[in-house]
Amino acid sequence: MKRSLPVTLFAIITLLLGSHGVVAQQHDPLPSWNDTAAKQAIVAFVTQVTQEGSEDYVPPAERIATFDNDGNLWAEQPAYFQLFFAADRIRALAPQHPEWQTEEPFAALLKGDLEVVHAGGMAAVNDIVMATHAGMTTDEFAAIVREWVATARHPTTDRRYIDMVYQPMLELLDYLRMNEFKTFIVSGGGIEFMRPWVESVYGIPPEQVVGSSIKTRFELRDGQPVLVRLPEIDFVDDKAGKPVGINSHIGRRPLLASGNSDGDLQMLQYTAAGAGPRLMLYLHHTDAEREWAYDRESSIGRLDQGLDEARTKGWTVIDMKADWKVVFPE
Repeated sequence: MKRSLPVTLFAIITLLLGSHGVVAQQHDPLPSWNDTAAKQAIVAFVTQVTQEGSEDYVPPAERIATFDNDGNLWAEQPAYFQLFFAADRIRALAPQHPEWQTEEPFAALLKGDLEVVHAGGMAAVNDIVMATHAGMTTDEFAAIVREWVATARHPTTDRRYIDMVYQPMLELLDYLRMNEFKTFIVSGGGIEFMRPWVESVYGIPPEQVVGSSIKTRFELRDGQPVLVRLPEIDFVDDKAGKPVGINSHIGRRPLLASGNSDGDLQMLQYTAAGAGPRLMLYLHHTDAEREWAYDRESSIGRLDQGLDEARTKGWTVIDMKADWKVVFPE
């Protein structure tokens, strides 16, 4: 025969459990977000697809969320942070290349003139990437990146680059994972530039990073197998390349996609074309005081066609100034 709990003990347990339930319900998983339409859309969507028994319920295995990195998870002004990494590498390697003192775009980088680099377009970027990202093993490159992100600082904020991540987006990543979403980075940045540090900063493991890449080759060096980075582009994970990268690396169409520029438009279009409920997020940089304000005319992170399409199709546009209580972690 089962013995019942004393009434007083039962009452205490009930009170504790009841109090815990109230606390859980009152807990805000997105405390750095103002209670605006953007936050409400996110919470409503997550509730919609995770509520068992709902006709819109999506099994955890299919809860894929993809995030652009530059300008979406961390800042990107006045230049992509990987370009600052490349500039520091140019300065470190310059003594071995005296010709860089007069040869563009290297001469401009050594003088800190990013406008010349921007004017050179993809050809200039390609020259810089090949000179600074190739000719070493993958392990050697990862070690260089780890050392840089641990110490390098932004030229205007004097923060470490990895401290210029967006607190509200960190909370969103955690909130999604708490609801059994699998979070991926899908970025135009270098895949092996991001992989060494994204897990410690975003909680996203390296195997869940999709990015641009250069070719690698297997070699035996002193009897040890290594992968050597070659000065040749393998894949560009930008614009129309993003859905291709998602298909190749992930194999499932995202349920949620988040970006901030026209370079992310095709990823959001691909996500929106899936069956059932989907959430497309566009981060609009509107806060010149706490970060930067830019969109249609910017040479970095331009948001023009994507902004129009988001408004036409009813996608969720996150207004940084209006929707976020804070931008960077305190």
